[in-house]
Amino acid sequence: MLILNKTAGVFFKPSKRKVYEFLRSFNFHPGTLFLHKIVLGIETSCDDTAAAVVDETGNVLGEAIHSQTEVHLKTGGIVPAVAQQLHRDNIQRIVQEALSASRISPSDLSAIATTIKPGLALSLGVGLSFSLQLVGQLKKPFIPIHHMEAHALTIRLTNKVEFPFLVLLISGGHCLLALVQGVSDFLLLGKSLDIAPGDMLDKVARRLSLIKHPECSTMSGGKAIEHLAKQGNRFHFDIKPPLHRAKNCDFSFTGLQQVTNKRIMKKEKEEGIEEGQVLSSAADIAATVQHTMACHIVKRTHRAILFCKQRDLLPQNNAVLVASGGVASNFYVRRALEILTNATQCTLLCPPPRLCTDNGIMIAWNGIERLRAGLGILHDIEGIRYEPKCPLGVDISKEVGEAAIKVPQLKMEI
Repeated sequence: MLILNKTAGVFFKPSKRKVYEFLRSFNFHPGTLFLHKIVLGIETSCDDTAAAVVDETGNVLGEAIHSQTEVHLKTGGIVPAVAQQLHRDNIQRIVQEALSASRISPSDLSAIATTIKPGLALSLGVGLSFSLQLVGQLKKPFIPIHHMEAHALTIRLTNKVEFPFLVLLISGGHCLLALVQGVSDFLLLGKSLDIAPGDMLDKVARRLSLIKHPECSTMSGGKAIEHLAKQGNRFHFDIKPPLHRAKNCDFSFTGLQQVTNKRIMKKEKEEGIEEGQVLSSAADIAATVQHTMACHIVKRTHRAILFCKQRDLLPQNNAVLVASGGVASNFYVRRALEILTNATQCTLLCPPPRLCTDNGIMIAWNGIERLRAGLGILHDIEGIRYEPKCPLGVDISKEVGEAAIKVPQLKMEI
């Protein structure tokens, strides 16, 4: 019996007959000899249904993704039950498309890797259930994947990066700094104490009613802010970065959102418009918020670099900083991080933008990494759970705070 967290609600379980028919739809000859390990990765942690087939040399043999962005734009945010249903409607098709594109028979897979933590409970449940049915039918090993571990290791698919390296994971649902010492060996240096930066950008975009802006109507909140900020003056408003007195590596974005909301309300009164209309100063507000967020992220990351070098956790020269996650595809944030890495003799590496957002490739690659290292490969799937909340690695953020490292000022000329 599969035991799941109570937060899962109704657990989606495709019938064995459907899975059998799904597998029969492949006309490839089983038993083909492949010299490389091949993993099918499945991702349903939030609002994208994704799958990919990747081999151990890093070749992406096939991939497919179904984005729910358009649906959630209409509701002003992700509704978990809606996301769950869309995953249910699309997961079989997406996995089938990825496998068909790869020209790999399901029987030739080395393993199936699936995101089981952290994420939206209802979304995680769909991916896990479908995967376990496949695993049962194909008699293949199952590799449970931590979503943030997958983001952190993606860079090793696209670049030759050795351990250890520092990773900054910034997205709509997560924000953390960690030292990556091995495939599943992480030291957590700091994390967001409230919301994630991408979530903050989405909320500011909604409050600015950017969906009504002719240039931003089809964009996500974060993309709309980035686009509009190019036209704005970041110095028009003065907002102090959050936690500027705290000498640790933790983040906070709720205060920035609240201060911005107050500025918006003040400007609405000045311009004589009601909430729901687009301010003439929307671009200036977007530019200020983006700049303040970037400065906050850079300062915490700067302290993490200094801490790791002081403790000899990173090399003094040519240490690698990896920035990944949806917000890492923001080019303003990337430029700010480049200023930091140039000042600290580090190398900044970012996966391509399409691999910064959620995708099946990173899950399959994480599966390859674990398969090669012999870590977390399950042949018995009895009692496997998904975990909506799950920390990454060993938390040493208290030790970082106790070090109270003072960070020198950087000129953020972007």
